[in-house]
Amino acid sequence: MSLLLPSIINGLTTGAIYALVALGLTLIYGVLHIINFAHGSLLMLALYAAFFAKTLLGLDPYAALPVLLLGFFALGYALQRWVIDWASHGRDQNILLVTLGLALVIDNLALFFWTSTTRTIDVPYAFEVVDLGVALVPLPRAIAFVGALVLAALLWALVGWTDLGKAIRAVAREKEGARLVGIRVEHIYAMSFGIGTACVAAAACLLLPTFYVTPQVGYAFVLVAFTTVVLGGMGSFLGALVGGLLLGVVEALCGLFLGESLGQIGIFALFILVLLLRPTGLFGARLA
Repeated sequence: MSLLLPSIINGLTTGAIYALVALGLTLIYGVLHIINFAHGSLLMLALYAAFFAKTLLGLDPYAALPVLLLGFFALGYALQRWVIDWASHGRDQNILLVTLGLALVIDNLALFFWTSTTRTIDVPYAFEVVDLGVALVPLPRAIAFVGALVLAALLWALVGWTDLGKAIRAVAREKEGARLVGIRVEHIYAMSFGIGTACVAAAACLLLPTFYVTPQVGYAFVLVAFTTVVLGGMGSFLGALVGGLLLGVVEALCGLFLGESLGQIGIFALFILVLLLRPTGLFGARLA
């Protein structure tokens, strides 16, 4: 138990970040009904933005969070409104290709400008811990866990209780009906994409104090995020949150018993099991 409980707690802190990345992805899927292949690349860009905010401006990643939220929301809005929508001509299969093309362009530009060098930052609280009695949790991981849950709650409240959220849910359920009652569908598409992109900016700020950034760093996270979205149920916010936390715990336990390098085996084993037993996911619903 002295090893098991700390591993579970460590998995929950990691899973909260997985959930935050997946929440943005599931919002985009729930409204646009497409898989955003550029999600991981945008996470990588956000990590670089947080890195340069620290190294060039001296801005702590947590202090940079509001600025990056707004900046990446604007970036996501612009990408959807004036790149993806324009280039895809409203066809879903074209949207998939456009987001894949965006991912390739962003990744290769990052490799060209910043090379493949692994970059990290030094923060004074990196080695501070929080004593939970049964385990010692690094302070940055504890902040990331709480921050991810708070942001997930704010996103749920936004979609569930605001006029924008009502418009998002209306477009997700019936696009043409929403258009008939005066909702600007293209604007809601762009808003959803912007909010989803802001989620990866938040995840980057919470990750960077204990993580690193390279042009390839988004691949691992987006793969787990796709798994989280399918595991929880396509379009389900609750499913994305629970799925992310569950996958974090599974990864930590597999890392404990099988070795750290084999930790993700459990993630994909669980993914296959859920697809076999419950193909709609744990909470198969749309924007629930």
